[in-house]
Amino acid sequence: KEVGLLDADIYGPSIPKMMNLKGNPELTPKNLMRPLKNYGIACMSMGFLIEETAPVVWRGLMVMSAVEKLLRQVDWGQLDYLVVDMPPGTGDVQLSVSQNIPIAGAVIVSTPQDVALLDARKGAEMFRKVHVPVLGLVQNMSVFQCPKCKHETHIFGADGVRDLAKTLGLDILGDVPLHVNIRETCDSGQPVVISQPQSDAAKAYLKIAMEISRRLPVPPS
Repeated sequence: KEVGLLDADIYGPSIPKMMNLKGNPELTPKNLMRPLKNYGIACMSMGFLIEETAPVVWRGLMVMSAVEKLLRQVDWGQLDYLVVDMPPGTGDVQLSVSQNIPIAGAVIVSTPQDVALLDARKGAEMFRKVHVPVLGLVQNMSVFQCPKCKHETHIFGADGVRDLAKTLGLDILGDVPLHVNIRETCDSGQPVVISQPQSDAAKAYLKIAMEISRRLPVPPS
């Protein structure tokens, strides 16, 4: 399938680094931006349009305008799926995206920590209010396994996301462990599913991807 990835975190775009992409988008004859591509995925991010260290100091209307441009003024081509990576919370970005494009489904990602679950619950409730189906929750940084003794520690708490899912009547799509390989591969721009596809961390992501795809409408062939 053809997949696009939109980094909708205007204030803190991280997709360029995680996908090992640099540079400015080229323009088509129709004055649309061409996404940058790596690992077979077309990507667009505010990080391609500003200096890496430059802060974005914008008010809400400017943020919403930027999201609109990243959505509408990009030559995405014929995509089967467009994945939108949003920042935490229920702010201008989430509202702008949910009001401007039809969304097949939202996935809520959270650590099991109580403080993080407060935002996760608000996010799920917001999407329900704007009539976006919530496909389920992902428990991130669920457990840390010591690389030397293999002892497992629930640093951020155990099963907090599972308990929230039960409260909201939603499914758990999977768990992602707290693992040094995930941090290292993200920082180096070599996603663990590409650089270490047989690792347990990569298998956790692939399991989640399969669960999400099962819940999404089948794109036309």
